[in-house]
Amino acid sequence: MSEHPHGDTELVYQLEDRPQPAVALYAGLQHVLASFVGIITPTLIIGGVLGLGDYLPYLISMALMVSGVGTFIQARRFGPVGAGMICVQGTSFAFLSTILAAGLLVKGNGGTPEQVMAMLFGLCLVGALVEIVISQFIGKLRRVITPLVTGVVVTTIGVSLIKVGMTDLAGGFNSPTLGHWQNLLVGGTVLITVIAFNRSKHPMLRISSILIGILTGYLLASAMGMVSLEGKLNQPLISVPIPFRFGFDFDWGLFVPVALIYAITAIETAGDITANCMVTKQPVEGESYLQRVKRGILGDGINSMLAAVFTTFPNTTFSQNNSVIQITGIASRYIGYYIALILVLLGLFPIVGALLSTIPKPVIGGATLVMFGTVAAAGIKIIAQERLDRHKLMIMAVSFGTGLGVMMVPEVLKQAPAIVQSIFSSPVTTSGITAVVMTLLFTPAPAKQERAAMAQAEAN
Repeated sequence: MSEHPHGDTELVYQLEDRPQPAVALYAGLQHVLASFVGIITPTLIIGGVLGLGDYLPYLISMALMVSGVGTFIQARRFGPVGAGMICVQGTSFAFLSTILAAGLLVKGNGGTPEQVMAMLFGLCLVGALVEIVISQFIGKLRRVITPLVTGVVVTTIGVSLIKVGMTDLAGGFNSPTLGHWQNLLVGGTVLITVIAFNRSKHPMLRISSILIGILTGYLLASAMGMVSLEGKLNQPLISVPIPFRFGFDFDWGLFVPVALIYAITAIETAGDITANCMVTKQPVEGESYLQRVKRGILGDGINSMLAAVFTTFPNTTFSQNNSVIQITGIASRYIGYYIALILVLLGLFPIVGALLSTIPKPVIGGATLVMFGTVAAAGIKIIAQERLDRHKLMIMAVSFGTGLGVMMVPEVLKQAPAIVQSIFSSPVTTSGITAVVMTLLFTPAPAKQERAAMAQAEAN
């Protein structure tokens, strides 16, 4: 497939065009608005659940800074690393339930916040190697990690996180005010605001609906006395990235769920890059396309490794930014440089992270309930693209049954060895491993499929 000439597209700026700085900065800001909430929210949730409050401003700063650097790597492309497109990098929601489970286990065994983070970033650093390796074999893995497997895992991620979103909306884990009417009012207002702006006819208002919802909820919570800035403004002038600031730890039992999610996000990234190629009028088949996908996934893996080194959580390519490219008509990869600059500047000043860490739990919950529901819906959408025969329905049934079963009845593994508990206590891992194993058992090898098809043709 050849690249489209300029006249065949609705794009104002093609992939290799260089817009004027004012245009590029404007487009960059729109991308930041669309992705900002997604970048910071996982850190806010993990920090809240695992009691990392004292370190939240620094962790948020690092999340923004690494997202900026990762976005630059993807846009600029360094040899075989980077898709060479606007692939905005942000903290992945896919890892949230697995990271929370690992962190709670370390914390439950008496681990300090520093020990919890040493373990989490150690797991994420080694796990990034999984995605780096997978990037080189992405074509061959399509038989094992099919759209059905990906859809099952993504749906389970969304469903398992809805509990986190709803708990935050009600006030947060172990909160003395859990379920208080003030929490429900604030969280409900955020939810309604997001829905209202999502129905807007103005494209940028739709894309910014979650950001507007959080701002509205923050103002309401502030007026109700739910926001405290005490001690938050005493921050250093700039955040200095410190590699392995909290040390390094590792556990094989906790690693398996993290490794599985890295494998799944590699496939998701392939889908996001394909969608990006479509909106930027690039080939979506052939050697140049496969090389772009391979470089993009390798970029994701290296960016996640950077994230772990500089104490933030795994990065992935955000899909919402493809909509911004469509709306603005600006596909130039050089916009990625401006997005990167804005994110790094935001991360450089810890006062930004400190103010963001004051967002009350119900505000976060109201926004993330929509986001996590969207993750589950995206998984269902992936599954819907498959032709569901009885084999595939059986794979879905058993995968959802086991995955959601261990989430609803965690005591089922109470008597199991510690390593089995740490691997299969995650609903995402259980459903993912089940789906992969059953796919291998139920799906015939390509050669066998071809022979069956030929035999069928001869019979007819």
